[in-house]
Amino acid sequence: MPSQLILICGPTATGKTRLGVALAKALGGEVVSADSMQVYRDLVIGTARPTQEEMAGVPHHMMGVADPRENYSVARYVQEATACVEDIFRRGRQPIVVGGTGLYLDALCQGRSFSDFRPETGVRTRLQAQAAQGGLDALWEQLRQVDPETAARLHPHDAKRIIRALEVWHETGYTISAHNAATRLLPPRYTALKLGLTFEDRADLYARIDRRGDEMAGRGLAEEVRALLAAGIPRTSTAMQAIGYKELVRALDAGGDLAPAVEEIKRRSRQYAKRQLTWFRRNQEVHWLLWEREPDFSAAVQDSTQLVHASGLQ
Repeated sequence: MPSQLILICGPTATGKTRLGVALAKALGGEVVSADSMQVYRDLVIGTARPTQEEMAGVPHHMMGVADPRENYSVARYVQEATACVEDIFRRGRQPIVVGGTGLYLDALCQGRSFSDFRPETGVRTRLQAQAAQGGLDALWEQLRQVDPETAARLHPHDAKRIIRALEVWHETGYTISAHNAATRLLPPRYTALKLGLTFEDRADLYARIDRRGDEMAGRGLAEEVRALLAAGIPRTSTAMQAIGYKELVRALDAGGDLAPAVEEIKRRSRQYAKRQLTWFRRNQEVHWLLWEREPDFSAAVQDSTQLVHASGLQ
């Protein structure tokens, strides 16, 4: 039997961090973050990374593990988060994976290698140079010849994914399509008890998101963005495309009022929450804990521990 994880998922601003800490204390666990932006160092306020006080002494992993200049990938996340999970199991503790990045959560449970994360070997640099010199059309045509399935689902101007698909082909001799097909046949690395958090009324969720946006602004999100720019973090980096950062970079560059940027952050966060709900609700294995207007964490911990016991974990 594969080892079993406890997963806490759901849209942003629903209290996943607080429930994760409470369950870790109750079950002798440690938290592994599954947030695609909390992996970056120095992105704290805008990613709602928990403070030391909020962690309440519970070890947290996979936060601040990458430089904001890097383009962190799901493949790297699976590799590094799996190492954390295995270490927690070896020490007789229970891993509790907490986050709203559905792709990270699914990939970790499945154990997908995504063609294996590896350091730069030179192939990618060569392909990028070819794209710069001759345009993407030639590379896309090359991909169409070796992997028509992948080429068909990629936009001809999607440089990042076209180059990655060709990189896999040149380095391994296998196409991404073949790799993904083989991966889907493998049993999952981990089974998981999946707990989902959201509000019964969507309006309450959106109100909480708006409140969090104001709180982030009040805690100094603009100053955090200024510090990242002063440190030389490229505006085009993946980290700076995160909700909260991209909007403020644009506002700061324009030298105008930051209030409209905060409103835009709220709007985009609400849209993101809607997409998260769509992702997680497709999974019939998620046990949903529905909040009323104000979350009742005592009841949620009780309900969660009952589900844990019923699953045979404790």
